[in-house]
Amino acid sequence: MTEVIQTFIRHCILNIPIMITSWLIFYFSINSGFLWSSALAIGVYIISNFTIKKIQQRSIMKKHQMSLSEYFHIQQQLKEANKKIKALNSQYLKVRSISSFKQLFEMNRLAKRIIALVKSNPKKFYQAEKFFYAHLDSAVELTSKYTFLVSQPVKNKEMKLALQDTRDTLESISTVMEEDLNNVLASDVELLKMELDFAKLSVKQTEKPLYLEGESENERKVIEYK
Repeated sequence: MTEVIQTFIRHCILNIPIMITSWLIFYFSINSGFLWSSALAIGVYIISNFTIKKIQQRSIMKKHQMSLSEYFHIQQQLKEANKKIKALNSQYLKVRSISSFKQLFEMNRLAKRIIALVKSNPKKFYQAEKFFYAHLDSAVELTSKYTFLVSQPVKNKEMKLALQDTRDTLESISTVMEEDLNNVLASDVELLKMELDFAKLSVKQTEKPLYLEGESENERKVIEYK
């Protein structure tokens, strides 16, 4: 279950009905007045939201067999990664060539995909630790410096060489981020292979003809030929 769906369930399906019900109880049953009923209902909403969110988090930790500290560490890394993605997005208007724009777009696409996969399954974080601790940082830092230098009106030979080196390095980082994505997807690929092997085995067993007691395969072929 994704974070968006969990948020929708928590607020729209659970918390809002609970708040409305509590307001009606406070206003009509306890006669606490409109303002007090509203204040108390908001308080119920806050407490309900906190409680349900904790239950959802516990459910995720149990499902993926994670400790509390482990879960919150990964959530913190995801928040930091989203901030870095925003910083990367802010460079779009600063690039000066189509090739640089495509390069930035590809890094952004890969980074968002990795983050989305880890959000859906926090355990996948360990398959992309280098992405969170190093590769995304390098992409943001180098892109920022590149767009700054490329915007300068004067470019000497040394600066041009530095810009070309930066472009090459960013291309390498994009390749490395693609490998990070493959690492995150590796377990899903292995699971798919196992499911395919099982499905093929099941199909073969289903297609195997049934023989009568004492009947051989050669006898069956003779009967079919006749």
